[in-house]
Amino acid sequence: MQRIPVVENIMNANDRLAQENRARLDAAGLFAINLMASPGAGKTSLIEQTLPRLAGKLRVAAVDGDIATSIDADRAAAAGALASVQINTGGECHLDAVMLRGALDQLELPAFDLLIVENVGNLVCPSEFRLGTHRSILIASIPEGDDKPYKYPGMYRGVDALVINKIDLLPYVPFRMDYFQRGVEALNPGVLTFPLSCSTGEGLDAWVDWLTGQAQRST
Repeated sequence: MQRIPVVENIMNANDRLAQENRARLDAAGLFAINLMASPGAGKTSLIEQTLPRLAGKLRVAAVDGDIATSIDADRAAAAGALASVQINTGGECHLDAVMLRGALDQLELPAFDLLIVENVGNLVCPSEFRLGTHRSILIASIPEGDDKPYKYPGMYRGVDALVINKIDLLPYVPFRMDYFQRGVEALNPGVLTFPLSCSTGEGLDAWVDWLTGQAQRST
């Protein structure tokens, strides 16, 4: 009896398509980020706060992944995305390279400088599937608790930058920042980190400046 490594084959096929997506983005001069987080951590809120601050600096498109509805894509469009594509995964807990390829087909890629991909809210599956974006960003939030790096090491290990959202709640939530940061550092030493609050605006300038610089260097 011959065994077929189905999971390995699926991942290899996804990685090949991710490379094709990256090649399309590079050819168009379009810098792309993959935003990942648990439900409620603030992915869409961060997009809503980021887009107005990029107005006049970058031409931004958004791709929003969700199990159902177009709520997130509508919010991105209302916040200033010049184009917004909704991917409904039909129950899948993550985006993959095939889904992103379909979204890219709906965009005039050279017309944009920055593509923000909002992945499905999940701390497990999204980290396993490459999309072809240039940077992977994880958003953690204070109400989630300080143990998430220890419970979801795969997600924290593989990202290029970490946003710590809702820092305005630190006085009210038992969150040990030193404990959290030790866990992050053990998995992803020196990872770029942006503590901020989408509610008060604290820390958003540093995040937007970094994102702007990343996009401008790639175009």
